[in-house]
Amino acid sequence: MSRDTDQRIADILEAIARCRRYVGALDDDGGLVDMAEDAIERNLQIIGEAANHLPAEVTDSHPEIAWPQIRGFRNVLVHQYFGVEVDVVREVVGTYLPPLAVALRSHITVD
Repeated sequence: MSRDTDQRIADILEAIARCRRYVGALDDDGGLVDMAEDAIERNLQIIGEAANHLPAEVTDSHPEIAWPQIRGFRNVLVHQYFGVEVDVVREVVGTYLPPLAVALRSHITVD
């Protein structure tokens, strides 16, 4: 099933929202740390995969976004999962996802 640009942008924005919600659980002592890390990493994979399919008109209009790194981080999460550090995941969520969300919101079409 193919997804259009608006759907892929919506996928990324939803995954960003989930990551930002879950990141607080990384500090939880209630046993949710592993689950939160798994959930965040899964959503970062979604972001990378969806970003890989965005058209050049979207990505080229935001040179401030590190598109190759977004796609590359997805590959690290999938293929080198054993080397992913939670501090890196936390930094990605806190530092890099908010500007990505702002950039992509400018491409949402409202009917």
